[in-house]
Amino acid sequence: MRILYLSHYFPPEGNAPASRVHELCKRWVRLGHQVSVITCAPNVPDGKVYQGYHNRLSQREWVDGIEVIRVWTYIAANQGTVRRIANYLSYAVTATLRAQLLPRPDIIVATSPQFFCGWAGVLSKWLSGRPLMLEIRDLWPESIVAVGAMRQPQLLALLEALELRMYGAADHITTVGEGYRARLLEKGVPEAKLTVITNGVDRELYASRPPDRALAARLGVEDRFVCCYAGTIGMASGLDIVLRAARELRARGDTSVCFLLVGEGAVRAELQAQAEREGLDNVIFTGRLPKADMPAVLSVADCCLVHLKKTELFETVLPSKLFEALAMRRPVILGVRGDAARVLEESGGGLCIEPEDDGALLEAIERLRGEPGLAQRFGERGEAHVVGRYDRDRLAGEYLGVLDDVARG
Repeated sequence: MRILYLSHYFPPEGNAPASRVHELCKRWVRLGHQVSVITCAPNVPDGKVYQGYHNRLSQREWVDGIEVIRVWTYIAANQGTVRRIANYLSYAVTATLRAQLLPRPDIIVATSPQFFCGWAGVLSKWLSGRPLMLEIRDLWPESIVAVGAMRQPQLLALLEALELRMYGAADHITTVGEGYRARLLEKGVPEAKLTVITNGVDRELYASRPPDRALAARLGVEDRFVCCYAGTIGMASGLDIVLRAARELRARGDTSVCFLLVGEGAVRAELQAQAEREGLDNVIFTGRLPKADMPAVLSVADCCLVHLKKTELFETVLPSKLFEALAMRRPVILGVRGDAARVLEESGGGLCIEPEDDGALLEAIERLRGEPGLAQRFGERGEAHVVGRYDRDRLAGEYLGVLDDVARG
């Protein structure tokens, strides 16, 4: 097939949407399909174009056999509602126009986040007459309401109307979990139009390995129990829990535990400034690191924290970082209710805590630190579960089968 994939994010950006698109597309190319991705100049999360790239009208490169076309957008940092919407809308326009200059695809795939990327897919479908696979990984506008990023009722009503029209225009919809599927059914999407293709893990990159002692020394975490959060440090992450837990450890005089926060996002600078003001030297921020470095980073962790704010919407979320930690044989402390908690319990790979409960976080750390044998069993069970059910090779094959069905009508 000739597949056109519209994605706002793509490597060298290292966030979950970029990684998922890349990992799926490179596998489809290996299986003999032609894949073109229309994306932006890499700039997430700071709104600064990465070195070696330019925000031009159009530029093309090849990545692992994938034709990657980068279009001009209004560049904005990952904060501020108006400027971000301008960024999203500009992509919808330029991506739609650029898609018309490509050979006619057999199928179009458009992925969220963000919302207007889905609309670029709808417009491209209407202009080309080709079927559209809409990929829902984030429920807009519910997700931005959940983190308090938008409160204007008229704008929200418009976005909700556009959301329902987008679902209606798609030929088929894939989503990453049963929780999202249930929400889409509630919104009136026919069951026959929905397929769940979960997040998974790239076993070419994430596999258990001995701790990288040199890296631990550079990060200043050697000889300490390391609880690592690796991912977007955004409004949804609820990582105030880490600062509260760190304060409690300092009050106890316990210097043997530290928190390693790896990544960037809208609240990273604010959290880091607060930790520095309070002298919380048991919280270490690395900023954004290349995705290729993440296995080494996770190797120095004694456990991995996966956490989101305590809100009903996030009970539908299945974070990709959960699978990456399990694949690295790291016990997980999970502060996410719903689908993610069910997956972790099925895997036997860690402990579930109440979101935003710093006391429960410290209790989980104490249990893992005090029972090394338990931590090892969690790691072994989690790795076996991921390999069996959430390997990206298998998931890419399942997805390709769905694309083929939709392309054939």
